[in-house]
Amino acid sequence: MKNNHIIEDIYQLTPVQKGMLFHCLYDSELSLYFFQHIFTIRGNLKLDMFEKAWQLVIDRHPILRTSFYWEEVESPLQIVYHQVKVPLTYYDWSDMDSAKQKNQLEAFIISDRQKSFDFSEPCLMRHTLIRTTNDSYQYIWSMNHIIIDGWGGSLVFQEFLEIYGALCKNQQISLASTRPFRDYIDWLEQQDISKAENFWREALQGIKAPTPLTYFEKTQTTDQLSTEEIRYSEEIIQLSLTSTKALQSFATQHHLTLATIFNAIWAILLSRYSCCTNILYGCTVTGRPADLNAVESMVGMFVNTLPIHINLDTEQILLSWLQRFQLQLVEVRDYEYTPLKEAHKWSELPPNSTLFESIVVLENFPVSEFIRNWKGNITFEHKELYYRNNYPLNLVVYPNQELLIALSFDNRRFDRDTTTGILEDIENLLQELIVNPNIQIQDLNFFTPEQQQVTSMLEKEALFDWSFSLAS
Repeated sequence: MKNNHIIEDIYQLTPVQKGMLFHCLYDSELSLYFFQHIFTIRGNLKLDMFEKAWQLVIDRHPILRTSFYWEEVESPLQIVYHQVKVPLTYYDWSDMDSAKQKNQLEAFIISDRQKSFDFSEPCLMRHTLIRTTNDSYQYIWSMNHIIIDGWGGSLVFQEFLEIYGALCKNQQISLASTRPFRDYIDWLEQQDISKAENFWREALQGIKAPTPLTYFEKTQTTDQLSTEEIRYSEEIIQLSLTSTKALQSFATQHHLTLATIFNAIWAILLSRYSCCTNILYGCTVTGRPADLNAVESMVGMFVNTLPIHINLDTEQILLSWLQRFQLQLVEVRDYEYTPLKEAHKWSELPPNSTLFESIVVLENFPVSEFIRNWKGNITFEHKELYYRNNYPLNLVVYPNQELLIALSFDNRRFDRDTTTGILEDIENLLQELIVNPNIQIQDLNFFTPEQQQVTSMLEKEALFDWSFSLAS
């Protein structure tokens, strides 16, 4: 091992972490499972307190002092070190003109995304502060998903702000105790995998092949795909405040979660696009077991991506189906710890096939509201979140005052026109769901009011021409 630091603990990786480590080492140039948060900070920032606050956060959580060891061992290990210095870099660009700052910042952000973490070194997280004026900064917070999920990221950021505020006011720091990620590893080892096997064999029964995406992806040969550079892009729409409130009100009224609504919409769209009623896609789940005490305060990598199988009967009433579908998603909660590799093995799909190529993610980084309510000598504006995984098509929902809906996609297989069209379909379906939830699924309208008007005009013209030709 490369480090001379004092080792605090050594333990196994979770199955999800093992998969991530494999992909990151195998495709190191793709920056997979890389998170990058970009903030604008304004105010009288105290650099020494900023650094000390993050250092105290790292001291609190073992997973933030962790490296990985995979050579010469049968199964990879994570190594927790007793002390690790916070990786913080500071630049002062305040003498540059704004145009040069903008160009240099864009170049830095790209280079930071391309800069791989060394998994054999502890703290797979780095912070960059760039001063742009006397009282404004660009803050880039980067990390690898293998050590932390969205929930944990939100926890540590809130802790950082609380600690920073207390340090600046020379107040005592008072934070609730937390449990180490090691406790979750121990919990995992106690689970009866045979129960999970029975559940997934039944849940995946009858699905013989992954849901095809070929109907709406680019027409390319296998040779073209293999030679073209892999690049990921993202298209985003933002719902208005009025639309977001209407959606939340609808969900509350009918006792539905946003996760249920967006999973259901994705299933309906996949069915429409693929011309199949037997649908299979991936759903990212929190993975935090309800029977693990204080799990909500633990920092680590808990999330998992698991298959959702739906045999969609389009004659069902939409709202009734949504409520039944939510019960199906709730059942999955008891088995969120299942390794995806095992779920695949228990399915009827061939072992060498892809289980699914699209996933639904409801992001859990609810830091925006906390930032708005936090009172300190600086303000934070969350400008951008960048994230990449190994799935070619991802529907990502960012809960906020104005809901953000994004499609992250592999450029080799999908183009912007297609993904923009999918987002428009999602927005149209959301409106249709709110306005008319008691229609049959097969009667859902995918058109905007403007498109409906044009369609109606064309139908009238076609009818008129047909009648005219008969009269002739």
